[in-house]
Amino acid sequence: MTPDRLTVWAPRAGAVELVLPGRGRREPMRAEPDGWFSAPALPPGTDYAFSLDGADPLPDPRSPWQPHGVHGPSRTFDAAAFAWPSGWPGRDARGTVHYELHVGTFTPGGTLDSAIDGLDHLVELGVGMVELMPLAAFDGDRGWGYDGVGLYAVHAAYGGPAALQRFVAAAHERGLAVCLDVVYNHLGAVGNYLGRFGPYFSSQTMWGEAVNLDGQDCGPVRAFVLDNALRWFRDFGLDALRLDAIHALVDDSPVHVLAELSERTEALAAELGRPLSLVAESDLNQPRVILPTSEGGLGMTAQWADDVHHAVHALLTGERHGYYVDFGSIEVLEKALTGAFVHDGGYSTFRKVPWGAPVPTAVDGHRFVVCSQNHDQVGNRALGDRPGVVLTDGQLAIESALVLTSPFTPMLFMGQEWGARTPFQFFTSFSDEFMGEAVREGRAREFGSHGWEVVYGGHVEVPDPQAITTFVASRLDWAEPDQPRHARMLAFHRDLIALRATTPEIASGDRAATRLEFDPADEAWFVVHRGGVAVVVNLDASPRDVPLADATGRQVLLAWQPPVLGDGSFRMPGHAVAILGPRGGQPSS
Repeated sequence: MTPDRLTVWAPRAGAVELVLPGRGRREPMRAEPDGWFSAPALPPGTDYAFSLDGADPLPDPRSPWQPHGVHGPSRTFDAAAFAWPSGWPGRDARGTVHYELHVGTFTPGGTLDSAIDGLDHLVELGVGMVELMPLAAFDGDRGWGYDGVGLYAVHAAYGGPAALQRFVAAAHERGLAVCLDVVYNHLGAVGNYLGRFGPYFSSQTMWGEAVNLDGQDCGPVRAFVLDNALRWFRDFGLDALRLDAIHALVDDSPVHVLAELSERTEALAAELGRPLSLVAESDLNQPRVILPTSEGGLGMTAQWADDVHHAVHALLTGERHGYYVDFGSIEVLEKALTGAFVHDGGYSTFRKVPWGAPVPTAVDGHRFVVCSQNHDQVGNRALGDRPGVVLTDGQLAIESALVLTSPFTPMLFMGQEWGARTPFQFFTSFSDEFMGEAVREGRAREFGSHGWEVVYGGHVEVPDPQAITTFVASRLDWAEPDQPRHARMLAFHRDLIALRATTPEIASGDRAATRLEFDPADEAWFVVHRGGVAVVVNLDASPRDVPLADATGRQVLLAWQPPVLGDGSFRMPGHAVAILGPRGGQPSS
């Protein structure tokens, strides 16, 4: 509990021994109050484990490093030894362009160090914050990371804790902020030894055991979560945390654990002198997530708004299965682009109950992170296929334009910027054969009953999550951006992000300044007005005339295919988007 002591909370144990494999011995740990045990601190790089009442050695629940895998001994790590470059002012998560990536498939090397090689590409693209999918240690070498069991350890296959520090420092030197996806609603099933140490878990969720945040002896468990979150900021220089599926956090305490985390994060930000952000993924569509703790909210900096994705995706693809059932019209898109939540208290057909609550008018749009692709919406398709499999390049340009010109905080998924053709499939590498087979069967069963045969036009063979080929197929192909088709898409995204950065009306989070113009009897076109900027969209594959009252006073700022000015309208090519501003600006196409 102090820097000069190695500690572990094990209230169920009568005695705890410190096991030192490298020295071939066990040493008794000193019993402390409230179920804690301690021993003198170990030098950096020392392997160690804990034995409870003489049983087999177990890794440290707060292990900083698991170089031998999640079943092996832990290793000490001196986080304070890293020499951070000076001058990084930090960056708030709100309003900047996010870029989500999976370390294992972002580059051929699949490590944090090799991912540094891709940072210059992101700088040229114009993004401001890199979001890493979970890095907490999990069983096996490859996986998405949402089944982590060593929450304090950086996954060894990605390079361990020192590699994360190097990555963050390299990003900061290039002006990029870094966000880390963390999972506190459950732990994975393989290599999860926390329950042997104490009452870390309370009930069962669809993903695993829920963390004990409000039951008996929950205090040290809550501290386990809170300390973990703050450690990423303090020891690894991170700028933001993306909190996975907070709707699955079971906490009826007087002060919700996220509200407590919000207040402690604010205090740490003041101490460090730079902004720190908490971005929540929530399926609840509740503004309370981002309301201040002083008003009874959870105090999150921002939250994901999946309804915007659903509205854009269903409109462009025509998919209506599963949770897309209430989406797909321009009217629904209008509600999403102005209100963030489509389900804001009304009936949700998919859930079969009323859902959500409206976002107060005064709430800035930058409090919501939106996208047209992310790991969930691509990877949780039966085949992990990207929208480009069914959409034309023009339709992909429309998707990105709607997101990047919205009043929200936009996010891209790795490779989206060049229209990547590689899928992002669900992959695992469990060492436990029973778990591996359970995942195979569960994945096939889930998609066999989810309506995917309608989307794909027949029987679907779900890729084997345990197969190495599934993982390899999900790696980005960095030869694609040099090919003419992909190079054009990449250039469009660069120009689009640059336009957002230099056009205040587009960069604004003012939802009230956003409105849609369309003909309900002809849903082939629509115009999104962002103040004085107009985003003109032709959904039809054929050219269409899109009326604009002030067409002659407009110029093209950016277009996938340049439109032609007519008499009070613009002639839009098929599957095209154009961003128009008042004459006098700097045109681009």
